[in-house]
Amino acid sequence: MKLYGFWRSLATYRVKVALALKKIAVDEVSIDLLKGRQHDRDYVAVNPQAVVPALVLDDGGPPLFQSLAILEYLEETKPQPPLLPKDPRGRARVRGLALIAAADGHPLVVPRIRSYMEKELELDEPTRNKWLSHWTLKALEAIEAHLKAERETGRFAHGDTPTMADICLAGQVVGATAYFKCDVSSVPTAMRIYEECMKLDAFAKAHPDQRSRT
Repeated sequence: MKLYGFWRSLATYRVKVALALKKIAVDEVSIDLLKGRQHDRDYVAVNPQAVVPALVLDDGGPPLFQSLAILEYLEETKPQPPLLPKDPRGRARVRGLALIAAADGHPLVVPRIRSYMEKELELDEPTRNKWLSHWTLKALEAIEAHLKAERETGRFAHGDTPTMADICLAGQVVGATAYFKCDVSSVPTAMRIYEECMKLDAFAKAHPDQRSRT
């Protein structure tokens, strides 16, 4: 398998963590988002949306795209260790927590949004940064409300082993702390779980601070 991604991409981070947890080896191809390489013709042929990640399978079929869809594929094809609980209610909860980060919070701060705010709306940097930190933290606070109130929360977001919810939570915290300098004092449960995640090599070694490029 071949993973197209970028070291700063939080969506790529999600996939790299899942691959590491499931001990799946892939070849990595770096698509430099800072230089706009996602718009190069060769990469658009891989993913017409011109975003990362994309996962090319060994069977030669069309690449997989969108990080959560890739996580679901990995879960279905290599179910151990599981990233979803066994019970339907638990699976729905984990998916819901994951979607708050991956589908509600993160899409508001991705490179194409930042570029549009700068080039089309002509917003100055302080205004853009206010937008980025606001929506990043709002997603974390929504996750925090669930984690704090619901008995299913354990060492991790759902019980005592990492799930898709933890993968997405960790990525959201990386964005909040490393990129957008959010005050995360309002999300202590999320931060506790993030610290638990970072004790695992799968999370820590994929962290953008590792600057892992290929």
